[in-house]
Amino acid sequence: MSFPQAEQVDNSTLIYQTRWWQALNPAIYLVSILPFLGVYLITEGAFRVEEVALATLAVVLLQHAINLFNDVSDWKLGADFHKQDSWVRVFDGNTRPVFWQGVLSTLAGTGLGVSVLIYSDKLWILYIALPMVLLGYLYNAGSRPLSYTALGEWVTGLCYGPGVFGCLFLLGNDQLTASSIGGMVTFGCLAMALLLSHQPPQIETDRSAGKHTFAVRYGVTTTLNTVRVLLLIAVIAFALALLHVGCGACAAVFVSLAAFAGVSVLRDAINPKTVLFAATAVLVFTLVVSFISPLI
Repeated sequence: MSFPQAEQVDNSTLIYQTRWWQALNPAIYLVSILPFLGVYLITEGAFRVEEVALATLAVVLLQHAINLFNDVSDWKLGADFHKQDSWVRVFDGNTRPVFWQGVLSTLAGTGLGVSVLIYSDKLWILYIALPMVLLGYLYNAGSRPLSYTALGEWVTGLCYGPGVFGCLFLLGNDQLTASSIGGMVTFGCLAMALLLSHQPPQIETDRSAGKHTFAVRYGVTTTLNTVRVLLLIAVIAFALALLHVGCGACAAVFVSLAAFAGVSVLRDAINPKTVLFAATAVLVFTLVVSFISPLI
């Protein structure tokens, strides 16, 4: 691992100093928490909740590290000089403290995750998890990170589908099932849709920095339509997973709420906040139905 020099850009690129709570953007971490809700729904809560919850916290810490490394990488490569909520702005353009915070968050997330696996006697999950963590590092590492190539979106889907959801499911259960495959597809597609929804406003700065994102390659219209297709695939996959475990009422509610969100929220306004808000609301309400349906 190479350590970046303490880089300070010209003050003209800093419109104002961002505060840490502005850079944190807590809502973005929902993408690492929602797979926990997904595991709960398709297993009907029949898993080791405390262990999976702690593992989810480890995923959040690792996501935070990747976000920090991404801000450092984009700043150094010239893609984020105009991003007002960049962590680098918190330190007046100095990338070194952001990098080291990313290292600490990586160590904390990895340590917590490994501790949970040791306690659960499931260290074999590391054979799946460690390659995903490595992909997360390579997503931002070097002069040509994966996020700057056409592989960036696929890496994101792989890390959140088989990576996050798959590992959380295996931690709480002994083997993969047909419903868990549906969950992997769901959260892989959701993560990719979230990433694509973030790209259109940054097309010009990404293009000038040599970042070959999906939006740079195909334009705004195709990108937003692809977000809609990915979300549709996610809905179908998760509905089938719910049907497979025998929760027909949950599947019906899930599809109905997803359709309502698609018409009322995502028809015109597609961005990271609307995608996350819609996905969270749909999953939470479906979870509520799963709690009360046995009582009806």
